[in-house]
Amino acid sequence: MSLAIVNGHVMDPASGLSEIANVLIDGTTIAKIGTKLTGTEVIDARDCIVCPGFVDLHVHFREPGQESKETIATGSRAAARGGFTSVVTMANTQPPIDNGGMIEFVHRRAREIACIKIWPAACATKGRAGQEMTEMAELKAVGAVAVTDDGSDIASSWVLRRVLEYANMCGLTYLAHCEDATLMEGGVMNEGYNSTKLGLPGLPKAMEEIRIDRNVRLAAMTGAKIHIQHVSTTEGLDIIRRAKERGVRVTCETAPHYWTLTDDAVTDYGTNAKMNPPLREAEDVAAIKQGLADGTIDCIATDHAPHTFSEKDVEFALAPFGIVGLETALGLILTGLVEPGTIPLERALALITSAPAQILGLPAGRLYEGGPADVTVFNPKTEWTVDPEQFASLSRNTPFAGHRLRGLVQASVCDGDVVYQLSK
Repeated sequence: MSLAIVNGHVMDPASGLSEIANVLIDGTTIAKIGTKLTGTEVIDARDCIVCPGFVDLHVHFREPGQESKETIATGSRAAARGGFTSVVTMANTQPPIDNGGMIEFVHRRAREIACIKIWPAACATKGRAGQEMTEMAELKAVGAVAVTDDGSDIASSWVLRRVLEYANMCGLTYLAHCEDATLMEGGVMNEGYNSTKLGLPGLPKAMEEIRIDRNVRLAAMTGAKIHIQHVSTTEGLDIIRRAKERGVRVTCETAPHYWTLTDDAVTDYGTNAKMNPPLREAEDVAAIKQGLADGTIDCIATDHAPHTFSEKDVEFALAPFGIVGLETALGLILTGLVEPGTIPLERALALITSAPAQILGLPAGRLYEGGPADVTVFNPKTEWTVDPEQFASLSRNTPFAGHRLRGLVQASVCDGDVVYQLSK
C-alpha cells in the first residue's frame, strides 16, 4: 500500500524546498518527492500547500485524571484536524507525570488510542511541588522529551538551579512557565485600564517578566537550555532578546491569542477569553508580532488547554484559565500574520514545523526523501468560520467562535496513515 499526494505546492522550510511536486509515501517513510509519481491511494492537493506535519511543544490532553475535558484520543484527533502530527504533552495531569511509570503510561495510551505522535514532558519536581527534583535520567530513559512544572513556576531559585543543572546533564530542556505567584493576589486578567473598569483583580506584566529574567539568568549561570513558554509581554521579549545576544541558551514560544486579541476581549466578562498569562494590551500584541518577525520568538505553540462547559460557565473570577487552540492555529497564523505581511509563509511554517522540533531534538518537522511520512496538506485560501460545535476536541472553550479565518487543513498524514481528511 502506497500513498501519493499529488499536484500540491511542496514546501519544507528547513531545506528551502518549494516547488509543485508529488509526494510518494511507502509505509511510514517518504519514498520520493518529484513529478509523475502515483500510489495505490491518492490525495489530490491541487491549490494546496504540502508541508511537514505541524509540531506543537505545548498541549494539555488532561489524561490521566481529567478525561471529561480531554483525552489522549480526543486530543490527538483535534491535533490531526488542525494539521499537527507531533505534540508535546504537559505533565500537570492528576496525578502528575513525575515518574517513569507515568511516562510509560502516556506512551502506552498513545500507542493504543492516539492517531498522531505524542511526546510526553515530565515534571521537573515531584508532584510539581517545586521542592524535590524528579529522577530525570530515568524519565529520559523511558521517553520523556523535556521537563517542566508547567502551570506553575519553581519558586525556589536554589531548586531551579539544581533542576537546570541536572536537566543539562541528562540532555533535557527545561520548559519554563514564568510566573511570580506572590504577585498574583487573586488576579484573573491583565492589570490595567480594563481590569479597573471591570472591577476585576489584575495580573501585572511584572509577574511574568520578573521570572523570565530570573530563569534566563539561572540558565546562563548553569549553561543549561531553557525554553520560555507562552511569552506575552513587550518587556518579557526584550529580556529574552538581550539574553540571546549574550549567548544564553534560551528559546521561547508564543501562542496565537497573544498576537490576535487584547484584553478588550474580556470586557463582556467572557470566560473563554480567560487564560494565563492573560491577554495583554495593544503594545504587547505589536511586540509579539515584531518578535515573530525578527526571530526573537523561536516557535509557535497553542497551549491547548481544554475545560468543560460547566467549568467555564461561571462568573469570571471563578472560571479556570485556558483555551483550546489546536483546531484554530493555522487559520490564526495565516489570517493574523501571513496575510497582513507580518511574516512570509515560509517563516510561518518553520515556526510550527522544523523550529519546534529542533528545540527538543524531535524527529519531526521535516519533509525529505527517507524521512518520516508526517505530512500536512492545507489550502491557504479557503475561508471558514470557527464553529466550536464542530471541534474534534472534547472541549469548546475558545474566544474565536464566529471568527472568519483563512487557511484550512485538507488532510493530515502521520507515519503514512491518513489520520484526518476533510470531507467533501
